[in-house]
Amino acid sequence: MTSQTITAAASGTYRLGDLTVHRVGFGAMRLPQHGEAFAADAVPRDRDQAVAVLRRAVELGVNHIDTAAFYFSPLRSANELINRALAPYGDDLVLSTKVGPGRDAAGGWLPHATPAQLRGQVEENLRQLGRDHLDVVNLRVVGTGSLAERFGALAELREAGLVRHLGLSNVHPHHLAEARAIAPVVCVQNMYGIGASPEQREFLRRCGEHGIAFVPFYSIAGSGRERGATTGDDPRVSAVARSHGVSAAQIRLAWTLHQGPHVLAIPGTGDLGHLAQNVAAGALRLSADELALLDSPGPDPA
Repeated sequence: MTSQTITAAASGTYRLGDLTVHRVGFGAMRLPQHGEAFAADAVPRDRDQAVAVLRRAVELGVNHIDTAAFYFSPLRSANELINRALAPYGDDLVLSTKVGPGRDAAGGWLPHATPAQLRGQVEENLRQLGRDHLDVVNLRVVGTGSLAERFGALAELREAGLVRHLGLSNVHPHHLAEARAIAPVVCVQNMYGIGASPEQREFLRRCGEHGIAFVPFYSIAGSGRERGATTGDDPRVSAVARSHGVSAAQIRLAWTLHQGPHVLAIPGTGDLGHLAQNVAAGALRLSADELALLDSPGPDPA
């Protein structure tokens, strides 16, 4: 098989509550623009190109798409692109979104939503996506303070039927414990990649023990974050990539999926070729020696 014929089914499946998804999904953050996400002067991506990428992702078996109302650039909104490309949605397609942050019409960041404002953010996602409920809503957190009031507000929306499942983003272990005392948590989205700290690894492991999906962001970009992957790469990653005849990005994704059966990948791209490669990474199997090499001390801080 080639990268053009491998589907997301090769990555296996995991459950987000009662929803089963392939472990390779799609992240929409980079879809609305070229270059750095959230940049004020970002060049909007061609609408037809973005729609084609989303439709091809679903053709390749991707059934977990991560998005947010604050993923937009001048003229383009990730949610509205998803709506245009994929509605009416297939029964097996899971749309995960995030609330907490907000941006004004010019793209500037607003203070994070208060508990009272979260319903408006949920309704904004519903409107843009054209849904009567959201499959998964992740509360994005900044800092170490309590999330009880905000997560409690989302739990009320879950009880009201606007939200099916709840998750967390950018959190610490005590946040997870605090949230689980309020309502079930189906996933945690945190930065994670090659070079992860012992604390990050322990948190990932703990999520697995509780049956909670761990969804790393920036697993390819690493320290490049919103800018995307840097031009150079860790020599360990390059060596393993050469041995498999694949790209460094594919090895980073494969390593991510090897971190546990509860780990889901959500790589994003606006390029059809890169999309196929990302999906194909779900079929890569790394040996124990290769994993040991990638986990050995090296220059990559991601």
